[in-house]
Amino acid sequence: MPTYYNRDAAVEYANSWWDGRNSNFPSFAVDCTNFISQCLLAGGAPMWGAPNRGTGWWITSGWRSGREGHYPNETWSYSWSVAHSLRWYLETSKRGLTAKQVSDVSELELGDVILYDFEGTGVIDHSTIVTSIRNGVPYVHAHTNDSANRHYEYRNSGAYTPNIKYYFYKISDVFSG
Repeated sequence: MPTYYNRDAAVEYANSWWDGRNSNFPSFAVDCTNFISQCLLAGGAPMWGAPNRGTGWWITSGWRSGREGHYPNETWSYSWSVAHSLRWYLETSKRGLTAKQVSDVSELELGDVILYDFEGTGVIDHSTIVTSIRNGVPYVHAHTNDSANRHYEYRNSGAYTPNIKYYFYKISDVFSG
């Protein structure tokens, strides 16, 4: 049975948690991809691949049990928490959370994902979620340096360089098992 992506729910989650941490999930010093994964999960993206950290996109359910703190037997996939790993997952996944890389920012909708290679080296440094579109321009929310409604180009960021490369991902509206 297919699962549908609720873009509004993903954006609502981003709006609720862009400047805070949900205690039902771990928090990282570099928290951008963990935050985007939480948004995608709130939108209904299905997880798969546990317990192999290098497979799928997932976090163990214990984080949502209401307990506080980290427990050694609870873990997550690399794609859940590492921007570069999320890139490869989105580009190759054929089940669960899937996406299509698009070449033009105008193809993005609310709830889609933009990844950033600030130095232009091919290594993804940052991830964001599209939370509004004004005059055809996506604005994003992010964690690490928490921000809301930021122009997707990130020109006002200390991490911005003239070599920046953007990776635009259109999240599938329907997920298959």
